[in-house]
Amino acid sequence: METQSKSSGDDGSGGERGLLHSWKGYSYSVTPERLLLPRPVLQVALGSQHGVLLVEGGQVYSFGELPWKQSQVPEPTKPTLESALSGQRVVTVAAGSFHSGAVTEDGGIHMWGENSAGQCGLSGLSTVPNPTPVALQDLDTVTVPPQMAPVLELACGEKHTLALSVQREVWAWGSGCQLGLNAAVFPVWKPQKVEHLAGRYVLQVACGASHSLALVRCLGSYDGHRPHVDKCGRCNELLYTMTDKEDHVIISDSHYCPLGVELTEDDGKLEAPTPTTGLKTSPSEPVLPSYTSKSESLAATTDADPTSDPSQPQASEEGKASLVNGVLQASDSDTSALSGGESDAVAGAKSSPYPDEQAVKDYLKKLSDNTQTDTKASGGLNALLPSPGGLISSTPTSALNNLVASCASAVGERVASTYEALSLKKMMNFYLPSGASRSGGSPGVVDNSAERVRQEDSMQGKKSSSTGDIREEEAEGLRRRLSLPGLLSQVSPRLLRKAGRPKMRAVALTPLGGAVPEDHQVLPTLQTEVWSWGHGEHGQLGHGDNLARLQPLCIKSLNNKEVVRVAAGAHHSLALTAQSQVFSWGSNSSGQLGHMESPSTVPRLAKLSEGIRVWDVSAGERHTLLLADGDCIQPIIYYSGQQVKEGEEEGGNEKALHQQGGGEEEEEEQAGGYTQQPVLLPFCMNLGYVSSVFAGGRRCVALSDRNVMGFIASLHELASAERRFYCKLCNVKSQILRPLLELESLSSALGQVIFGLLQTLASRFGRLCHLTGQHATSLTANLRRGREVKSLLILEHTSIFLDCYHDYCSAVGNFQVMGGFQALTKPSVDLFGKSPELLQKLSECSEENLTTADLLVVLFYLPSRHLHEYSRLLLKLATCFEVVGGRNTSSSACDLKCSTEYQKLQDSCSKFEASVLQLKRKKKEADYTVHFWKIFPGKMTDSLRKPYRRLICESSNKSLTLQNAGRFSVNWFILFNDVLVHAQFSTHHIFPLATLWVEPIPEEDTGLYGLKVITPEETLTLLASSPMEKAKWLRSINQAVDKALSGKGQDAASGSSVQKLEPPISRTASYTFYKEGRLKDATYDGRWLSGKPNGRGVLKWPDGRIYTGAFKNGLEDGFGEFVAPNKTLNKNDHYQGYWKDGKMHGLGTYRYASGEVYDGSFQEGVRHGHGMLRSGKLNTSSPSVFIGQWLQDKKTGYGVFDDITKGEKYMGMWQDHQRQGTGVVVTQFGLYYEGAFKDNKMMGTGVLLSEDDTTYEGEFSDDWTLSGKGVLTMANGDYLEGSFNGEWGSGLKVTGSYFKPHLFDTEKDKTQAMKLGRLCVCAEDKWQAVFEECWSQLGCEAPGQGEPEKAWENIAVALTTSRRHILDSPEILSRSHNKTLESLEVIPQHVGPITMERYNAIRLYLIKACDTPLHPLGRLLETLVAVYRMTYVGVGANRRLLHQAVSEIKSYLNRIFLIVRFLFPDLPEEGGLIPEPTTDLQEKNEPDSTDAPPESPKPARVVSSSALLLPVLLPRLYPPLFTLYALDKEREDDVYWECVLRLNKQPDLALLAFLGVQQKFWPVSIRTSLPAPGEKQQVISSTKDACFASAVETLQQISTTFTPSDKLQVIQLTFEEITQEVQALLNQDFLWSMDDLFPVFLYVVLRARIRNLGSEVSLIEDLMDLCVQHGEHGIMFTTLKACYYQIQHEKIT
Repeated sequence: METQSKSSGDDGSGGERGLLHSWKGYSYSVTPERLLLPRPVLQVALGSQHGVLLVEGGQVYSFGELPWKQSQVPEPTKPTLESALSGQRVVTVAAGSFHSGAVTEDGGIHMWGENSAGQCGLSGLSTVPNPTPVALQDLDTVTVPPQMAPVLELACGEKHTLALSVQREVWAWGSGCQLGLNAAVFPVWKPQKVEHLAGRYVLQVACGASHSLALVRCLGSYDGHRPHVDKCGRCNELLYTMTDKEDHVIISDSHYCPLGVELTEDDGKLEAPTPTTGLKTSPSEPVLPSYTSKSESLAATTDADPTSDPSQPQASEEGKASLVNGVLQASDSDTSALSGGESDAVAGAKSSPYPDEQAVKDYLKKLSDNTQTDTKASGGLNALLPSPGGLISSTPTSALNNLVASCASAVGERVASTYEALSLKKMMNFYLPSGASRSGGSPGVVDNSAERVRQEDSMQGKKSSSTGDIREEEAEGLRRRLSLPGLLSQVSPRLLRKAGRPKMRAVALTPLGGAVPEDHQVLPTLQTEVWSWGHGEHGQLGHGDNLARLQPLCIKSLNNKEVVRVAAGAHHSLALTAQSQVFSWGSNSSGQLGHMESPSTVPRLAKLSEGIRVWDVSAGERHTLLLADGDCIQPIIYYSGQQVKEGEEEGGNEKALHQQGGGEEEEEEQAGGYTQQPVLLPFCMNLGYVSSVFAGGRRCVALSDRNVMGFIASLHELASAERRFYCKLCNVKSQILRPLLELESLSSALGQVIFGLLQTLASRFGRLCHLTGQHATSLTANLRRGREVKSLLILEHTSIFLDCYHDYCSAVGNFQVMGGFQALTKPSVDLFGKSPELLQKLSECSEENLTTADLLVVLFYLPSRHLHEYSRLLLKLATCFEVVGGRNTSSSACDLKCSTEYQKLQDSCSKFEASVLQLKRKKKEADYTVHFWKIFPGKMTDSLRKPYRRLICESSNKSLTLQNAGRFSVNWFILFNDVLVHAQFSTHHIFPLATLWVEPIPEEDTGLYGLKVITPEETLTLLASSPMEKAKWLRSINQAVDKALSGKGQDAASGSSVQKLEPPISRTASYTFYKEGRLKDATYDGRWLSGKPNGRGVLKWPDGRIYTGAFKNGLEDGFGEFVAPNKTLNKNDHYQGYWKDGKMHGLGTYRYASGEVYDGSFQEGVRHGHGMLRSGKLNTSSPSVFIGQWLQDKKTGYGVFDDITKGEKYMGMWQDHQRQGTGVVVTQFGLYYEGAFKDNKMMGTGVLLSEDDTTYEGEFSDDWTLSGKGVLTMANGDYLEGSFNGEWGSGLKVTGSYFKPHLFDTEKDKTQAMKLGRLCVCAEDKWQAVFEECWSQLGCEAPGQGEPEKAWENIAVALTTSRRHILDSPEILSRSHNKTLESLEVIPQHVGPITMERYNAIRLYLIKACDTPLHPLGRLLETLVAVYRMTYVGVGANRRLLHQAVSEIKSYLNRIFLIVRFLFPDLPEEGGLIPEPTTDLQEKNEPDSTDAPPESPKPARVVSSSALLLPVLLPRLYPPLFTLYALDKEREDDVYWECVLRLNKQPDLALLAFLGVQQKFWPVSIRTSLPAPGEKQQVISSTKDACFASAVETLQQISTTFTPSDKLQVIQLTFEEITQEVQALLNQDFLWSMDDLFPVFLYVVLRARIRNLGSEVSLIEDLMDLCVQHGEHGIMFTTLKACYYQIQHEKIT
């Protein structure tokens, strides 16, 4: 579109867009002239005698009288190009009376024209001939030089200019109080920020001759990040004050900054009438009827305001605040009255309205002394809040507390009125007719003719809470509260709650924050305020008085009017609302306000006939232009103001008038009449499609477009339709919804449910209404500037609209289904009378004799018709593009653009069309459902009728019956969108669709048309009357189930063409069981499969039991958690683990409420297998621990019991929770018992040893109680033999003989040492349950019986399921662990001959498998380590247990080796050989070490369990095992260590000599890195720890290794180191003889200082691989052992 209009524009014909028409006045003879320009005009700005045009391409033309140009333009009317701007792309222009401005694309501004008052912002020039750049330096920014603030738009007045920056801040320069700056000196040459509006989001600015207007977005929660100002930027006073009176508080938000009142040069008169009045009421606050006006208070009324109404107390005596019954009348202007007696200075009312110069000076001086207690409202805070009349002010805490206190203490009417003053509600717009008459203002104010105003505001006076939009106020209150920094915390919440909640029901008629969350970014805002400042002698500020304002002040009466545009004439102001109404105020000398009030100091509606919707306004010097929608699509223009006669405007008449300022009426008469109210300009239909109007001076201009291919007309039609629809919705809202909701009796009449639905309906209606208003505003803006498809929000954000309509229609449907419209009949009849003309008119219903309920239905479904309108108009726009596509083939770019726009239009159109069908279907469903409820038996209706429930089909025609039902039974099936109901005579059963499965029964068997319906607890067979019915019901049920599952319910787009044949058989749903049994009243929420819980879910019983986890076939199966409350202890039992068929089965942890914890295996719901039970109050210091085998919930088999309180540990056999069989007990005092147990007691034969080796062997009858025959042996070998009786340690009764054996008979010791271990459980019988568990995990019934293949499958399954389980909670696994798992999931090759390579692969696999507890082997290992530590740590660290501990490890090795050989069947058995790899060059004959440490694997030939498994097992068991060795070898080690310490005091050479090392092996010098690398250092007699140092270091590593093979490796390396050093010494190869070697090695051992060498030696000896004993390693080990014994018996001579 654009390119085309440009191309046609270039040929000079003037084009089809942006045609300019200009005229003056409104008489019939006027015909507009057309100004021809080479390009389409985008914008016009008019001054008093000149104008500025912006054309496409960003060029600027000026026309009219341009006295500031140096060379006089020959033809003043002809537009001339402003060449100074060439090269700049201008985006907007502005014109003041005698100066102009332009804004370029990058936000820079250029000014030119008259500059005597500084209005061009350039100092030192009285006129600026050509556009010159002006900079806005933002001094708030930290950058140097200061940043320039980019500008969006300009507005110019007579002597001042305003700029709106991209940051939405207002800047001003020029002269006069209309700047809003606190300037002491004028002119202000340099643009300055208007601080008073800082922190607010300004949408638009406008300038009159000497006043300024700003349209500001209400502070929403999203403005909270702006900086808040609580002090006046100039005079540093607080912006809010709070004054305490005896029984109330005054909060004033009207700080009037004293700086900046300016004296004019001439006569020293003030330009604005000085505020002579002490205190004035603000127009937006109610005056209560009980107030009696005092005559004195009116004495000071200024003459300038002849219509000043008597209900306004203008000045109050003795400087008291004007308080009416405790209601605060906050001042909007100077409030010097609050500052004590200062009003005296200006009080005396003279005949002249202006005080003399002296008075003014005194006044100014006094003001600037800063003695005022009063403060003003700031921009950042909610200065003049529309809704909160100032409660939330930034005051110190104490004041707020006073406020709360006084609010609380106030009584009676005063309380109410104080609340009204403080409440977060909007104050009544007391000037509007109904508001005034109800609040007892004088009837003189009432404007009877404003019929629409009264309708619009009929609610205004009811209670302060009901003014305006009820919810809107709450919303605004809330938003404002949000945007206040930390104040609410100081106000009592109760007060706020009370203030924030009206006495009546608040109903959301306007959404909070607009239509959608992203609303303020996408759609234009409607929640706006108008702020004004400057001169007010004509009332043009709209604050209800004629006073000047030095700083912006909010016009409270326009709050909530949804102003979307402001305009200013010379002395009057206009505000255009989203509802297409115009408010005007100010000078009305020529009828320019469009109503008869003259002048008007507050905004009033311009009079226009019904149905005229204004959408653009502009104001000239004394006239107003309105652009409106009429009956047809083409816009019409109204003119209001002075008639202009031909040939007159050239005269100086205007200037004369302009300078007089005062009474203009007489001259007005001569000038030839003016309009009483806006008149239609007869020629407007000839201008084409006008897109905007401009007025200025006396001139009028309209821009129009030709309707090329219907495109422009379609755009206009779309916007016009939207505006009309918005007005319609607003009427419904204000005339139907609000009155209904305000009825006192409504909630009782409707009942809670329906009333709630009505409120939902109302709030959704409000949201829809608001969205429509925003959209209308955006369409209007598009017409005014762009007229492009791409800026249509409805295309980009279709979903916002569709969602809004869907929500709304759902709300209407729900309300209708519940019989809401029937219930509303009575309230409606009460309200609108028997003959509902209003309803009929609003619902556009032509049918006669409809009931009220039907009318309401039509009315509330009306908005849904508008979607069709959207699709129609979008289609219309799209067809314009089709034509374009056909016609214009010149530019492919244009085609592309057109095609994308065409596509967008088509898409949106089809979306809206689809929605229309869907909403129609929803309405039909609702109608069908309502009809059904009428015929359905009443008793069941109540329980079944739900707002969202819609009927799909029902079987009242016997189309569906129950199979095998009795002859007389009634079976009625009703399918709703969420349940299937089976109704009988008086009962009904409800089957939720989410857990309902239906399948057809094949017909050939029965000849019946059957359906099988499966629900969790019942299966019904239903018979249909015909195949058709069967198919219908099957399809309906399946579709309904599918919709119910997809969560759409009633909002489902059932129109989707692809209908799935049937819903998924597996699904997620919630269900409560009702039948008797284990699950009665339990609720299950989770996955289902064909009527049974299957998959993950949660099952909750009413008694508090909860199971969370896996289900299979309706029962708990898999991993799950179970919580069961224990009533007596008032705590929960908690189980976490595996389940099978509804019972605990497998591994799990059960935490009992008593504090006991069982960790282990379950079977069939009881403890069975291997498990550990910790009991005791606190698990940290649990008094006892049992670990071992369980059988059917009882301790049976081998187990270890650690009784921490007694300090005893039992290791042995159990039966039924009792010690029974053989066992061992050790105590913390070193007692050791092994022998028989019976009935939990030591009973039978046993051996008892005490710490000092005193031994008893014989009969026992109870714990530690000897009874019967026995032998008692002392530590020195003496022994008693005979019959013993009594408890050990408390005096024994002995009958027997005492023997003192032969002194040389040392055999006794040895036999005794041998005896231990005979009477305890043999190692192979220990922990059988642990191994059995591992075998069963591999799928074997008993050890070794099963298929290796199956075992490998089980391993793979175990790993993958565990991994999947853990993926849900990844924090359990480290990354490396995950890698291990991944590598283990690959099954290694486990068949075929074993080579060295395969052997190593097996070894690596085992190391990995044992690393993760998820692998059966890893799990086995983990359990074994746990039981081993349980046994041998703590009390179990008793040296007498060493033998058992070692044999237990050997037994582990054998049993694990069995499992490994089962998994790798070809592995040779213990001691078997693996053939050498052929490449092996070693020719050693004796078998080599089988198990090198993992770092350096060597080819091994002998397979042994210790070689394969010790590296994985021993490191984990090393600490307890080594402790036992150390305890056992304690005495020997002590002797050895003493000797080591002694001998190590010797220097090297002395020690070598002492040990008998041959001289030739003495190092003469040693390598050192100290003097210089490579040099040798002499060994001298004092050298110590230097000889054989590397060998010593190597040997010390023996303590850092775990397995015997690793330790032997260390010994071998030590020998190699010694050999190397000796070879270096002798410079030749050398073979050791034992005599030579032993002393050297002894030296190394001594120097290595290994503390527990005895333990190391014993450990190697006990666990060494048998095949190594006779090899090289064996000899080396023997050498070490010999050294150890040698050192012990070494005597220093």
